[in-house]
Amino acid sequence: IRVKNKVHSLRDMFLCLLFFCLLHGLMAQNKLTSVDFEIFGNVQGRSHDRMNYTEDQGRSLGVSGWVKNTRQGTVVGQIQGPEDQVKEMKFWLKNVGSPSSRIDRAVFSNERDIPKLELQGFCTRY
Repeated sequence: IRVKNKVHSLRDMFLCLLFFCLLHGLMAQNKLTSVDFEIFGNVQGRSHDRMNYTEDQGRSLGVSGWVKNTRQGTVVGQIQGPEDQVKEMKFWLKNVGSPSSRIDRAVFSNERDIPKLELQGFCTRY
């Protein structure tokens, strides 16, 4: 009887641990993140085309946000969405960008978890 109880106890512990891991994984997948960014380099040029590339990339990844040229020659904006998609967008902003841009540096700030999206869609601000 003792051996049987230990087996049931181990099985129950395993099932609880499995349930916890699955629940934690589901919660992590649904976590929403917001981050501000500023991109330095030759990033404005034919700015309308470059902004369209950023908008298109944001939409294709399923993130919300905005992008804007600054008078200092940088591009600023904000991204919101599921954590994994925001990470992909950050990678694109830092390493890829539009075809005619040269990215020297990308600064990400104010990264935080959010309970729900504060922005809908992806747009260019003027």
